[in-house]
Amino acid sequence: MEISRILLFLTSTAIFALGLVMIFSTTSAEIMDHELDQSTHQALVKQICYACAGLVIAWGIIKAGYQRLIEYSPFLLGLFTVLLVCTLIPGVGREVNGSRRWISIAGFSFQPSEFVKYLIPIYFIRHFLAYKSEEFTFKCFIRLIAIMAVPMALILIEPNNGTVLVIGMTLLALFLLARVPLRYWAWPLLAFTLVVGTFASQLPYVAARLKVYMHPELDLKGKGHQPYQAKIAAGSGGMFGRGPGNSLQKLSYLPEAQNDYIVAIYAEEFGFLGIAGLVGLYLLLASQGFSIAYHCLDRAGFYVAGCAIFLISFQAFLNFGVVSGLLPSTGLNLPLFSQGGSSLMANITGLAILMSVAYGTKEAQPDKTG
Repeated sequence: MEISRILLFLTSTAIFALGLVMIFSTTSAEIMDHELDQSTHQALVKQICYACAGLVIAWGIIKAGYQRLIEYSPFLLGLFTVLLVCTLIPGVGREVNGSRRWISIAGFSFQPSEFVKYLIPIYFIRHFLAYKSEEFTFKCFIRLIAIMAVPMALILIEPNNGTVLVIGMTLLALFLLARVPLRYWAWPLLAFTLVVGTFASQLPYVAARLKVYMHPELDLKGKGHQPYQAKIAAGSGGMFGRGPGNSLQKLSYLPEAQNDYIVAIYAEEFGFLGIAGLVGLYLLLASQGFSIAYHCLDRAGFYVAGCAIFLISFQAFLNFGVVSGLLPSTGLNLPLFSQGGSSLMANITGLAILMSVAYGTKEAQPDKTG
């Protein structure tokens, strides 16, 4: 467990450090290319400030313990649900590219949905563990789903479909870990998917989006622009890349490359070997996180740690898939690597949960030295 904690810390620090390099590379190039009147270090400094804020939250979680987080999850989820409502209020929430996901405070943006991704599974865990296995009926399950559907619906309204997808997949993973009866969720979900899929396949809008996903070059002035430019960036990196800072696609060709598509610029500058190393870091991060969950001595820690590392790993998988063109755009950035303050703080919180579970497991183990 000690080795897992150390590797988890070192791996996440390495990913964050590489991300800082790429954030500075992409944002400074954009500022100089457009001759903007702002510091080339502004984005870098803000990312470091968000990281410091995340470390403060992480310290509080590790100090209090993951059990306290589970205990207070109903209050925290209620608070963040109110914040989600605030993002939709004109003058309070900030609209960017047609979406209302942020609340701006003193020049810093805050995205409540990033934390809700962790709070919803934790809320389910708290109430699920309050029942004995035979007491957890379908009625209890539906009641929990109805409560969790409220913040998820607010996130859909923003709109932020990618975040809802991540929350939904995390809940499915949690249902499997907790051995929630399949008849409660699997069969209804399968039936719902078949009905919605059949209906959606008949809509011209859906067919057009699928066509652009398969062939982004058909809509270079619209939805296909970023995926197409990302492929050019990643492909032009070759085996060894153009070299640090030498990307051409970040010069106005790939818009807002420091967010969802920052890996494309990284691939252009560091090549296939660089990408292989980055993927290796995420695989190592995932393996140590799941190792902590596996060795946890209580069910609550096992569920919470499993959900935390699944959230980080699944988002990384989606981002790599989108940038490579294997998956349609989800609007999700790369955890710990992309620019994004709320995402960074939330994922540091997830790592803190893992550390808290690891420390709790170590304290619970009997002393074998005597």
